[in-house]
Amino acid sequence: WTKKKNKKKMQIEEEKSEESYDELRLARLKKAEVMRKEGEEPYAYVYTSSHKALEVQKIWNGLANGQEDEEAVVSVCGRIIAKRVFGKKLAFFGLKDSSGDIQLYLEKGPLEADLYKNALEFIDTGDIIGANGSIKRTNKGELSIKVKNWQMLTKTIAPPPDKRKGLTDITKRYRHREVDLISNPHVRQVLEKRARMTSAVRTFLDDKGFLEMETPTLHAQAGGAEAKPFLTKHNALDIDLTLRIATELHLKRLVVGGFDKVYELGRVFRNEGISTRHNPEFTSVELYQAYADYNDMMHLTEDLICFLAKKLNHHDNIIPYGNLNISLAKPWRRVTMTELVLEKIPQLESSLLETPDLSAAKTMCAEILSPKLHDDLSAIKSLGELLNFCFEQLCEQDLQNPTFVIDYPIEVSPLAKPHRSKPGFVERFELFATGRELANAFSELTDPVDQRQRFLLQAEKKAAGDEEACGVDEDYLFALENGLPPTAGLGIGIDRLAMLLTNSPSIRDVIAFPLLKP
Repeated sequence: WTKKKNKKKMQIEEEKSEESYDELRLARLKKAEVMRKEGEEPYAYVYTSSHKALEVQKIWNGLANGQEDEEAVVSVCGRIIAKRVFGKKLAFFGLKDSSGDIQLYLEKGPLEADLYKNALEFIDTGDIIGANGSIKRTNKGELSIKVKNWQMLTKTIAPPPDKRKGLTDITKRYRHREVDLISNPHVRQVLEKRARMTSAVRTFLDDKGFLEMETPTLHAQAGGAEAKPFLTKHNALDIDLTLRIATELHLKRLVVGGFDKVYELGRVFRNEGISTRHNPEFTSVELYQAYADYNDMMHLTEDLICFLAKKLNHHDNIIPYGNLNISLAKPWRRVTMTELVLEKIPQLESSLLETPDLSAAKTMCAEILSPKLHDDLSAIKSLGELLNFCFEQLCEQDLQNPTFVIDYPIEVSPLAKPHRSKPGFVERFELFATGRELANAFSELTDPVDQRQRFLLQAEKKAAGDEEACGVDEDYLFALENGLPPTAGLGIGIDRLAMLLTNSPSIRDVIAFPLLKP
């Protein structure tokens, strides 16, 4: 009975809230209509301000309580975030612009009677206005613009979220990010940091001599990663296409053509699940350097991420993330995938390395892994795949500080060069921090015959129903036959890196408009 009563109460409150919202919206529409009838345009075309709020705060920081700089002529514009009215002669409005907040001091007398009356009647919280006047610090110490004139720039129709509660519904926050930005200053700070971070990525790579290139988003053959692509169709050409799952193959074709250092920072699309770590469309930076190997990429990765951290004011090489303090002090740990798995399953060493035995290795793994994973375990067809599976299930989540996991099995690395001293492995690393992958790199496979064989194995997996396997890309193979110099490549997930550097728990927090169900 209590649950039914509470549910009914919540329903009544929601109905009241919806009714109140509709009433407020209609009232705002009415105000816009009245303004037009009185010859005032509620949606201005342009407004020129002299200062930002933060500039005003800095310039007149020394103004004493109760004093006024009557000679000052300041104009600002922004959104009204608070409105306090004291009778018929005095009101204080809070105005926010892109730099910060400033108080508007409206007093009948200095402000003409009609302007004061109209301000109280027509201005609501959420409206965007312009105002000019002198500078005054109130007796209580609040620096203010003593308004002599104001203009409505945009009359908002939708009432803003409750000032105290803000916008708390997580789905509404992501769906209506513009309202989230208005209500939650922290969200703006995160997205601003992300923007500064991506700009700094370009600065770092440009200064290292890399050229930013643009490659196609529509591909005839998905490649460059193991991922299920989005399918589309080009009507004019009457061909089926996919959205790119990586920028890798076209960038390496540019290296074949003579560009020694190239990169692309852009969106890629993978038709996979959604979680706090995954979004179907995400931003990556991929770069390729001729005459380098995966060791060079490790050094570059360390330098790049430390550079970005400093740009975002992490000057002590310590990044706070949740309850952790992540150390970026170089050099970062380097450890093989095999070593990490054997730390978890020491008894696997004999059947994995000494006398390879897939059946015996699976039996040992089954004793350690959750029964929920046994079906996936039984489908594994090679020791390399088994090693990678155990690493993903048992080791990834423990890698909190930046760690280069190196030397992957050849079976899960179709585009990497064979390891020069470890048969069955390739020269590849993935960077992990906070228990998640941030980057992937390898010494690139340059042998066209070997690459064709790897593509054929991928094509067999695809024919057997593996939706993430790639096919045979004849255009890329033709490029390799024209000669790809020794090359190293690196891919970094910008969204996940932004999560780390902004202390954000979900990938949706660092994407302005994450994908949601309609």
